[in-house]
Amino acid sequence: MAVDATVLDRLHGTICSRRGGDPATSRTAKLFAAGTAKIAQKLGEEAVETLIEGMRGDKDRLVAESADLLYHLLVLWADRRVEPASVWAELAAREGSGIVDVKVKGGG
Repeated sequence: MAVDATVLDRLHGTICSRRGGDPATSRTAKLFAAGTAKIAQKLGEEAVETLIEGMRGDKDRLVAESADLLYHLLVLWADRRVEPASVWAELAAREGSGIVDVKVKGGG
């Protein structure tokens, strides 16, 4: 199995396959059963945890929390029927737009 950006597409497919699954045997199916609000709440929690680890500077914890964040984002996309290709296309459309040249105030 390739370890590259295509892992997100594969993971999205796996997540979609869990929709309607048994919540007792699948964490993903349990999230779907809980509904969009719960999925969004979990995504927010993971975003905060990722931010905290980014500020602490523990690279291994940041990697782990980033993986959790991406997983929960993919669950939200699957719940709302957003295909990763749509997001990739939006990102591609922004290439060269100057967004990478914008400096965050105070961030240099």
